[in-house]
Amino acid sequence: MSTPSMIDPTAMLLNEAHVGSSFADWLEEEGLTVEVQEAAIKELLVEQLLKAMRQQEMTRTALAAALGTSRNQVGRILDPACDGITLGAVKRAAAAVGKKVKIELVDV
Repeated sequence: MSTPSMIDPTAMLLNEAHVGSSFADWLEEEGLTVEVQEAAIKELLVEQLLKAMRQQEMTRTALAAALGTSRNQVGRILDPACDGITLGAVKRAAAAVGKKVKIELVDV
């Protein structure tokens, strides 16, 4: 007795032509472009800080001590979802792990 063949939906999608707008267009339509870009920047900064901390075997407690602040504040700095962190706090955290923050204005 044979079993019915399974249809692979991903294979079907790969064979179809692109339909509709791009993800970037959708973000723009929904008014989310700036919010998503800001979240991506914060996520990247956190990843870079954590990588530098790992390379130096620096704990959150050690970073807090270097910054003269609490572990809770370090937790906020390292939380990609926390958008209440100042540029100064990010610069101080970067300096504590031997890095500096580089900001650049570009044409839109």
